[in-house]
Amino acid sequence: MKLATAYLGLQLRNPLIVGASPFSDSVHAACQLQDAGAAALVMRSLFEEQIDAEQRALMHHVETAAESNAEATSYFPSFAEYQLTPDLYLRQIEHLKNSLTIPVIASLNGSRPGGWTGYAQKFAAAGADAIELNLYQLVTDPELSADEVEADMLETVKSVTSSVKIPVAVKISSFHTSPAQFVLALEHAGAAGVVIFNRFYQPDFNLEDLEVQAQLKLSDPSELLMRLRWLAILSPHVRGSLGATGGVHSSDDVAKAILAGAHGVQLVSVLLKHGPRVLSTLLDGLQHWMREHDYTDVNEFRGALNLKRCPDPAGFERANYVRILQSWRV
Repeated sequence: MKLATAYLGLQLRNPLIVGASPFSDSVHAACQLQDAGAAALVMRSLFEEQIDAEQRALMHHVETAAESNAEATSYFPSFAEYQLTPDLYLRQIEHLKNSLTIPVIASLNGSRPGGWTGYAQKFAAAGADAIELNLYQLVTDPELSADEVEADMLETVKSVTSSVKIPVAVKISSFHTSPAQFVLALEHAGAAGVVIFNRFYQPDFNLEDLEVQAQLKLSDPSELLMRLRWLAILSPHVRGSLGATGGVHSSDDVAKAILAGAHGVQLVSVLLKHGPRVLSTLLDGLQHWMREHDYTDVNEFRGALNLKRCPDPAGFERANYVRILQSWRV
């Protein structure tokens, strides 16, 4: 049974990738994940705001700047609250590379073009095998058009991909008018792959203090459905790699993501809930499913249910929406 797959030009022993998470903070935890079957590890993100904060710290104005900068309000973590400073992040890349045999993918998270993208070169110099560029941006300015937002994102991608020789994957949100067109533009800008989709952690309201309150909620399997749909739509059109992230909790979920066209399947919530050993369970379940369906290689069924190859492409389009609504009865 062949589970090996190519992702971002990296040869992985299977499709299971540990997504950006606290697991990368501990070499011991990372080794446990590798031993349990993880084929690659994405580190937690280094944020644009962290890099800016460090630069302000070097100028001895951290606290003053944090309160005076309109875009760095007290709702952001203070410099000391980030789990890894930029320097420690680079050292952690080195520690992980010295201890693991699987690829280590560094994660850079930002929203607009700027000097922070220069850290991509430092990631590469520290030994990272690839970079996951997380373009998290929630646009609230009504004067800012979608074209302007995407132009900034593409400029950021070009800045990163042109500065390093290692592959760069771009992690995007589902909030694009034409995701397929944007993904092709990302490839044209140098991206070696895209990761579908960023999970937006929605804030809640504290009714006692009348404040906006951060809330962490792990994913559930229902979140996978949107990923499957867009992986299947994108799969026939992209030349690079497709990564699935969000809602994968079982071996069936892994098989579905590959059927939709995924080259790599990222896991976080299921690992936080059940620990590293669940990786072995997922791999065993995937192989069992493959035997039942007479597959001997994951590459044989990748994209078998994408928009081009599935029996009824309308299932991914408007017809699915109309059919579901018409099926309701009271």
